[in-house]
Amino acid sequence: MANKPRAWRVLLTGLLLAGCAGEPGEAELRDAVGGLRTAIEQRDASAVEGALAEDFIGPDGLDRDGARRMAAVMFLRHRETGVRPGPLDVAMGDGYATVDFTAVVTGGAGRALPDAASIYNVSTAWRVEEGGWRLVSAEWTPGP
Repeated sequence: MANKPRAWRVLLTGLLLAGCAGEPGEAELRDAVGGLRTAIEQRDASAVEGALAEDFIGPDGLDRDGARRMAAVMFLRHRETGVRPGPLDVAMGDGYATVDFTAVVTGGAGRALPDAASIYNVSTAWRVEEGGWRLVSAEWTPGP
């Protein structure tokens, strides 16, 4: 019987700690954005797809599988790819967030200078799924 109060304290402490964990916050969202950037720079189309929600939607009806295929084609075209985002404008909601930024996207054959570079204005929407952030939608337009 003497162990019952101790067992309840352990159980309550565990529940309190689990409650404090909550859903991922802005730091985890910024990590997810960085992870997507890393996947692109490492030319990993499967990792790009893994960052996307099942119902991902992009420009002109681009879906999750289409985004993976588009990334794979880009990786075949350019031996090296790079993404240099500007400051992230993050707006947090309850289980969702938006992240807007300007990005320079480069592609090349591995020489000192890239063969191609473009600037885009990017708007993204994210939501929490299975304890992590997943990209739900993305729009990009040519930048300044």
